[in-house]
Amino acid sequence: MVSMDHMTENPPHPVARTWGNRHDYLPAAGRDFFLPAYDLLVRLLGTYPLYDELVTQAELAGELDVLEIGCGTGNLTARALRAAPSARITATDPDPRAVTRARRKAAGEGPVRFETAYAQELPFADASFDRVLSSLMLHHLDDGTKVSALAEAWRVLRPGGRLHIVDVGGADQPEGLMSRLTGHRHAAAGARLPQLVEAAGFDTTVVATRRLRVFGPVSFIRATRPGE
Repeated sequence: MVSMDHMTENPPHPVARTWGNRHDYLPAAGRDFFLPAYDLLVRLLGTYPLYDELVTQAELAGELDVLEIGCGTGNLTARALRAAPSARITATDPDPRAVTRARRKAAGEGPVRFETAYAQELPFADASFDRVLSSLMLHHLDDGTKVSALAEAWRVLRPGGRLHIVDVGGADQPEGLMSRLTGHRHAAAGARLPQLVEAAGFDTTVVATRRLRVFGPVSFIRATRPGE
């Protein structure tokens, strides 16, 4: 079920404004008309193995409550469903068109609840989830919005629950082809993202780093909300 009640108007995303969009979020692949080709683009960019690795790191076995923020067209969602058929999975994204595609993709994998929502304004009660997942989304947000999104992840996690992130950025490493071509320096570049996660109250570990030719360095972060 998709709920729109909690969606509030925000200023247009700065990158979206630059590329001619007027959304207050960045659509998949940057523009609405790219959405039908988004999954092909993701495949060509070689990001599917990143989703698989993140799911493995998240250890989703058992009847866990799992939330994905910024699910896009549902590539990570589908992998989580296959890896954890007993989990109760919820996926959110601010783009209703992407959520529609994600719902169709998940229909062949298992039950999942979809909500149209911003990561910084999650419509869920405190301590509702055992895991929160985020893949290649946070780098689109400025630091202030990242702080709000991370605070929301901390709020909805149960004590001892974990936030698992894979995103662009690696300490003191050059950026990838995408940044050089577009002139857009990812806001997650360098060591800032782990620092922001730590500042949000998480016990934080950079689990692994990888380098993709297009994106440049990517980091896997495991962040635990302290408690039992």
